[in-house]
Amino acid sequence: MLDTIAPPTDPQSEPAPKKPARGAHADPLDAPTSRPPVLRTIPRLLWRTITKSWDDSIFAMSAQAAFWQTLSLPPLLLGILGSLGYIAGWFGPNTEQIISDRIIGFAERTFSQNVVDEIITPTVDNVLVSGRAEVISLGFLLSLWAGSSAMSSFVDSIVVAHGQHNVRHAVTQRLFALWLYVCFLVLSVFTLPLVALGPTYVREVVPDAWRETGSQLVDYGYFPAVAVLLLIGLTTLYRVALANPLPWHRLLCGALLAGAVFWLASAVLRWYLSIITQTGYSYGALATPIAFLLFTFFLGFAIVIGAEFNSIVQETWPANPSKIDQVRDWVSAQTSDITDQLKTVPKRLPTGPIRKPDLEAAEPPQSPPRRSPDRPLDSER
Repeated sequence: MLDTIAPPTDPQSEPAPKKPARGAHADPLDAPTSRPPVLRTIPRLLWRTITKSWDDSIFAMSAQAAFWQTLSLPPLLLGILGSLGYIAGWFGPNTEQIISDRIIGFAERTFSQNVVDEIITPTVDNVLVSGRAEVISLGFLLSLWAGSSAMSSFVDSIVVAHGQHNVRHAVTQRLFALWLYVCFLVLSVFTLPLVALGPTYVREVVPDAWRETGSQLVDYGYFPAVAVLLLIGLTTLYRVALANPLPWHRLLCGALLAGAVFWLASAVLRWYLSIITQTGYSYGALATPIAFLLFTFFLGFAIVIGAEFNSIVQETWPANPSKIDQVRDWVSAQTSDITDQLKTVPKRLPTGPIRKPDLEAAEPPQSPPRRSPDRPLDSER
């Protein structure tokens, strides 16, 4: 019987476990990756962005944005340049003309030449002539509503991309877009003079020895600086348009993607329009409006696809809740516990009807027994 018991083994006598050879891993997940997860996930993010954009009808939303941008262009210029006439004197003489030249110069780098010559330049000139008088009219109030239509289309597209289209009421969201448009006008009125006159002030401040170098830096860095400002504004729009906003820095990637898409699309469109013009094939009088609609379509397309990309990034790497959201959730949890306890109080109370005590007639006090003259009391027996 003792022979059947296995002798104790010495731990030191057991063979050591074999180590995997260099480059071999027991678990494939433990193997080091050649590139970071973020870089490896970018192609999948782009593909998911394309599929989600298709599911959300990006072409329909871009066409809607293009229509409202075309309709909102005159009210937009009326609101900016017309209101600018009241504060132009604060920044020096010829401020309005300098700003209009900057707008036309930026449009020449963005749109085709026929769009600039036949649509943007005449509209800017007409607004500069009669815009200041129309600002104080009833038509300006109507132009605010028409001009906010483009902003409303952008807000609708952004909230649909993030799945928050049912958070706000439709009327509330339309009024919210109007409020954003008014804030945009006020900010533009005070920002455009600084952007337009900034190069002139820089050249005056730079010493004479650095005048030529400073002028070259201003010439080469002006439009990149304007592009950075536009990216900051687009990122801010991505944030404020959401009912449940995300951190600002997490929306910057979508703004960069939108800027790259619009820059590439506008370059291809300008090349295509130049080829069409050289071949002699044109749409006649409709060539310029169609070209402008195409530019506004790609602008809306870029903004929508940037919002879709931000939504996919949020689904892949959810953002941590902000401090305000954490406090709100904590307060909600505390109040829910209290309300749950209050809901159980009626269950512990009696549910029967409340009865009033019956007022029974009080019995008269009993008189002591009377002694009969011929019968003694029990105590006398």
